[in-house]
Amino acid sequence: MPLWSKPATEIAAAVRAGEVSALDVMDSHLARIAEVNPHLNAVTQLLADRARADAQDIDRRRAAGEELGPLAGVPFTVKESTPIAGVPTTFGTPHFRDHVAAADAVPVGRLRAAGAIPIGHSNMPTMILAGMHPRSVLYGDTRNPWDPRRTPGGTSGGDGVAVAAGMAPLGLGNDSGGSVRIPASFCGIAALNPTFGRFPADQRLIGPDDPGPASQVLVTDGPLARTVADLRLAYETLAGTDPRDPRAVPAPLYGEPLTAPIKVAVVADPGGHGVHPTVRRAIADAADALHDAGYDVREVPDVPRMDEAYDTYHRLCATEFAPNWPAVRQLLGEGGDRFIELTMRSAPPSADAAGLIRLMSTWMSVRRAWAEFLHEYPLLLGPVFTEPPVEPRLESRDQEGRDRVAFGRRLCSVSSFVGVPGVAIPTGLDADGLPTGVQLVGRAFREDLCLAAAQAVEDRFGTLTPIDPRA
Repeated sequence: MPLWSKPATEIAAAVRAGEVSALDVMDSHLARIAEVNPHLNAVTQLLADRARADAQDIDRRRAAGEELGPLAGVPFTVKESTPIAGVPTTFGTPHFRDHVAAADAVPVGRLRAAGAIPIGHSNMPTMILAGMHPRSVLYGDTRNPWDPRRTPGGTSGGDGVAVAAGMAPLGLGNDSGGSVRIPASFCGIAALNPTFGRFPADQRLIGPDDPGPASQVLVTDGPLARTVADLRLAYETLAGTDPRDPRAVPAPLYGEPLTAPIKVAVVADPGGHGVHPTVRRAIADAADALHDAGYDVREVPDVPRMDEAYDTYHRLCATEFAPNWPAVRQLLGEGGDRFIELTMRSAPPSADAAGLIRLMSTWMSVRRAWAEFLHEYPLLLGPVFTEPPVEPRLESRDQEGRDRVAFGRRLCSVSSFVGVPGVAIPTGLDADGLPTGVQLVGRAFREDLCLAAAQAVEDRFGTLTPIDPRA
């Protein structure tokens, strides 16, 4: 088995034990990138020389008898919007081509402190705003390794593709409504969207001011990996407080054990807007796996206040975003503004001050309803996206395409709105040879419950990647 195909847990253990050098690990991944990235265009700014130097430093430290971190020698990719010290944070637009980061983002620094090595930035939609498909003005389109006629999903699609194709065992993306979970599902890997406040986060500042409340609360950094064990290792590394992010909460990594059997609510079609038979089958298969693993699996009519939460999520975002749209749209390139234009066209008018207060009130009442629901059912099993992987840029084609994609990811949007954790996990392949998957949503700060249930699903169905896109 080549080193690039191994999971992060195995790589780090081998490097710490001296069974393999960190430099050999890095060179294996760099060779893999040279082989497959021309087909996929997932890695944008390759940091080969820096990564090799970091790997050599780890090898020197091991030879000197120093204790190495839990991710020693593990390469990881970083979304183009998240700073790596000394590297431009371009957001995929020429306007920020020379926007060199003075310091690592908090999660990048935390992974690096554990011994992981950033191997490169990864592609995304321009400014994270040009749609779900990872196409940027600077770097072009990223292709799905399973089928280039399908999007790999986004917005953290570059990381999803890089991990799925063996270019790195870990990716660092961010999620405000499916942006790590959708590429994980479309690329056949796993991803964790944590509770708001679980990881100290980078605010992705473009100017001197912090963003508004929706951007502060909805966006969370999250890891992508090929195995649940790797997700768990990244979770343990990224969690904890940091003075640079006063939102981070010192919650325990693992909560009190729950009385078995743990109840799992199954909702295949949130809101009753329709779900593809392939997705429904994947949820049924995952439900069977959880039942056989000892969970109390029960179908329930729906999640709490689905449509109200979905509408409030979008209206709150539109209200916060609308004043800046005339300036931002200039950075998106030709056609890059279509997704936001279509979104704003379908959204209710921006709220005034009184309306914004009502939206914030609704936000709290929705969160309360979900807390009560998850008190009864500690886990929720449902879709990441209610269709198989769709064609690239469907959401920017026309109003129907935009609405189809927005409704397809509705459970991701609402669970982000509520601020609870979710793990995307693959369940196999459909009749067209495309990955299928589900997500497990849990109580706030109970990522451990989500990861344990995801492990039960992985134990049943195995892992699908790394995949060779040239096959």
